Amino acid sequence: MHVLLTRPERQGQRTAAALRALGHQVIHAPLLRIVSDSGVDLGERPYAGIVVTSANALDAMAKHPQRESLLNVPVLAVGERTAEAAREAGFANVVSVNGDVARLADVVTATIPRGSRVLYLAGANRAGDLAGLLQTAGYSVHMAEIYRAVAADTLPGEVIQAFRSDTIDAVLHYSRRSAETFLRLAAAGSCLINVLKCKHFCLSTPVAEPLAAAGAKDIHVARRPEETALLALVGNN
Repeated sequence: MHVLLTRPERQGQRTAAALRALGHQVIHAPLLRIVSDSGVDLGERPYAGIVVTSANALDAMAKHPQRESLLNVPVLAVGERTAEAAREAGFANVVSVNGDVARLADVVTATIPRGSRVLYLAGANRAGDLAGLLQTAGYSVHMAEIYRAVAADTLPGEVIQAFRSDTIDAVLHYSRRSAETFLRLAAAGSCLINVLKCKHFCLSTPVAEPLAAAGAKDIHVARRPEETALLALVGNN
């Protein structure tokens, strides 16, 4: 298949390589640019645990001047890719819950005593309310917005032309915001009708919802909200 990948640059390079290894032709056009905040306040320590829902947070954390003081704190990551990023950033005790925000909150309550202080390394735009779930469960949560995702203003001309000529067969979507950005830019580029005819592979149901609302019919959702499940889904189609 000819596949459009809209992930941010660093993560997208890795995914594009995996897709090409599966025999697909890939256009990589990042729609979100990740901006780190290396000076964000990491709050008052000690922490009983660190929770993370995106590898972007660990990429940003790698540049933070106080990173080393937290490397021995246990990290609970939403998925294996995020867990890998935590290990790459130097964290010694990392666990992937292989789920979503609700699953992550459940694992926190099962492994960290209630009343403990927890650091949440977050993005400025978030899906779900992990901090709220943990606070309701009795934890003291410091949420550090360590990165933000800046949306693109337009689709690249080559992408617009590829849709207009119906040469793109499928699009991969990793977040609800990137899916919403994609639909908005496709409409602005006068290729939305072509976009809606494609296959759309989505990391989760919330990611798929804007596409369904826009009129896309050929939507596929990964069994689990992690990249291995999404790539397996692509491989089966």
